[in-house]
Amino acid sequence: MATLGLIGSGNIGGTLARLAVAAGLDVVLSNSRGPETLAGLVAELGPRARAATPAEAAAAGDWVVVTVPLKNYLQVPVDPLAGRTVLDTNNYYPQRDGRIARLDSGETTSSGLLQEHLVGAHVVKAFNNIYFGHLASLARPAGAPDRTALPVAGDDPAAKAHAAALLDALGFDTVDAGPLPEGRRFQPGTPAYGLPYLKDPAGDLSTDPGSPAAASTVREALAAATA
Repeated sequence: MATLGLIGSGNIGGTLARLAVAAGLDVVLSNSRGPETLAGLVAELGPRARAATPAEAAAAGDWVVVTVPLKNYLQVPVDPLAGRTVLDTNNYYPQRDGRIARLDSGETTSSGLLQEHLVGAHVVKAFNNIYFGHLASLARPAGAPDRTALPVAGDDPAAKAHAAALLDALGFDTVDAGPLPEGRRFQPGTPAYGLPYLKDPAGDLSTDPGSPAAASTVREALAAATA
C-alpha cells in the first residue's frame, strides 16, 4: 500500500491526510512538537494513520509533503528525502516569515529555497494556491465532470508525474506550470492564487463555499501572472 508522509500537519497537512485516507493510502504524520501532539488527528483518521517524527515520516513516504511555515524550512530533514518526490506547499508571507532578501528580489522562490536545502530530493510545488477548506470540498473522483485542477511546478519530469499521480488519487487533475521557478506564477498575489476556486471572487475566503476550476481556468490564471 502506498504511503503519504507529511512533514507538518496543520490545515493543509491535516486536509491532505484526510483525503489520502479516504483514497486508501496509508499516512504518516509529523510536526515540530512531537508525535504525541497528533494523537487526536490520528484517532480521527483511523488505522491507516500513525504519527512519527519528521525524519520517520520522510523515510516512510512514497510521496512526502512539506507543509511547514517557510521560516522553518531549514528544519526539514535532508538525508531521508534524498531521491524522493517532495511536494512543497510553502508560501512566503513576510509578516510571518520575516523578510527574505532573495525572495524579495525575485532571485529565487520559496520552493527554490527548499530545493537548495534538500540536496538530492526532487521538489515539486503543489497545493499552495488553494484554501484548505476548498481543498477538502473540491476533491472529485477521476472522470467527474466538475473535477478541479491544481498547478504544479518542478524541474524533474518524473517527479512531476509522480506528484500528478498523488493529486489524481486525492481527487484532482494537474496543470504543469513548468520548471520550479514557474511556481512564482501561483504564489500569493497572483491570479492563480486562491481566486480560481472561489464562487465569489469578491467574497470572504474563509466563508466562500468554493467552486470547481477546470484545467483551462487554471491555465488562464497562470498565463495572466507576470513573470
